[in-house]
Amino acid sequence: MKKAVLPVLFAFLLPITFSCSTLKNYVLTEQDASAAIRELLQLGAKSNLQGAFTKDAVMAALFPESLRKTLNTLQTLGLTSEVDRFTNTLSTAAEQTATRSVPIFINGIANMKLSDAIRIVKSGGTSATDYLRSNVGSELRTSIKPVMQQALNEYKLNEQWDKIIQPAKALVGNKLNLDLANIMAGLVSEKMFQKLEETEQQVRTNAASRTTPLLQKVFSRNWNL
Repeated sequence: MKKAVLPVLFAFLLPITFSCSTLKNYVLTEQDASAAIRELLQLGAKSNLQGAFTKDAVMAALFPESLRKTLNTLQTLGLTSEVDRFTNTLSTAAEQTATRSVPIFINGIANMKLSDAIRIVKSGGTSATDYLRSNVGSELRTSIKPVMQQALNEYKLNEQWDKIIQPAKALVGNKLNLDLANIMAGLVSEKMFQKLEETEQQVRTNAASRTTPLLQKVFSRNWNL
């Protein structure tokens, strides 16, 4: 019986031994580093953002801290229920926009000019996401705006926004950003980048998050040792 078990056990352990040996002897290349960074970022771009656009997040985007008194004015004028309905619908529109914007992010990641990929891999943290943000972040936000505008039109949110904000215009004048599509495109973009950061940290620190052979090869070692 023991003789029969030994070949089976050997056959089971051989792939593991080979895999560990392969990773141990692997030398990181610029090509693999570049491909792994793109794979990691695309994985994050596909993440679900349901629940990310809370009322607090939406209100913070619409009314920055410096203009928070404007929000108090709207509540004083008895517009609280209208604001609640508006933000709930706006949250739904933002979630839809995030889903529709995934191809935009993936395309931006695929076409990103990536230099010194090995340094980005070795830097750790959220360096890959930071690189994407600094290199194509503004272009991604610009590309998201028409998608956001489409969602606003579907729910007739611009009309609701104009009605709600009308009483506050006289108080703050041009200090208030009235471009709802631009505001929300910025929020959607930021939430998507936050999800990319979370995914990058998970891939770098949690073996279970390295779901492909390439991610395992590139991010399973501390290359600074």
